[in-house]
Amino acid sequence: MSAFKTFALIPAAGMGKRMGASINKQYLHLDGLPIVARTISVFENSPLIEAIYLVIPAAEIPYCREHVVAACGFRKVVEIVPGGRERQNSVMNGLNAMRLHADDDDVVLIHDGVRPLISPRLVRESIDVARNNDGALVAVPAKDTIKTVRDGIVIDTLPREMLWQAQTPQSFRFSTIFDAHRSAEQEGFAGTDDASLVERRGGVVRIVRGDYKNIKITTPEDLVLATAFLAGENKEA
Repeated sequence: MSAFKTFALIPAAGMGKRMGASINKQYLHLDGLPIVARTISVFENSPLIEAIYLVIPAAEIPYCREHVVAACGFRKVVEIVPGGRERQNSVMNGLNAMRLHADDDDVVLIHDGVRPLISPRLVRESIDVARNNDGALVAVPAKDTIKTVRDGIVIDTLPREMLWQAQTPQSFRFSTIFDAHRSAEQEGFAGTDDASLVERRGGVVRIVRGDYKNIKITTPEDLVLATAFLAGENKEA
């Protein structure tokens, strides 16, 4: 295979209403640093990542540039892109910005800005799998029994051994994910995640076994849990 570049695309344009905080959740501190800064640092410190594209609400870009990117000395953040109405729109904005620098076979890791406990192992394995498939989806087996419910009534009990909880990063060759997003945009299709846009076009998305610590921080309880996980990692170190 020819040489390829690897980019991280970090959407952090959500409003975080479930957190109930006075600022957007990505700027809340986790052990002294903004959550989004901890997320960026994983990719900043990875020798496998060439550049980072950060997607932020347009009004917050000056704040993020000063208080996150500059304050933390991030050198790989090459562009801060204004977000869109929904996450899918935000990712498309990021891909459009990346298009000027990415070749078809370059790899893009799309990772939630408020999922700061991603491990270097998952970055490495996601890249390897994405190179040889249409997509790489980090996920963990569902622990709980999942029910299908309509109007408060159980309709079906799904087979747990077939159910996985999707996480990020979700990784793809650039042309694969760009074409999938462009097709969805043109056809007015709203997917549940980036992988679903590739799946609907017949793409083969392979699982990368994730980590139950790789949580998305959306509620105050998540922040407490992430703090505990981080404290445990610091103690082990």
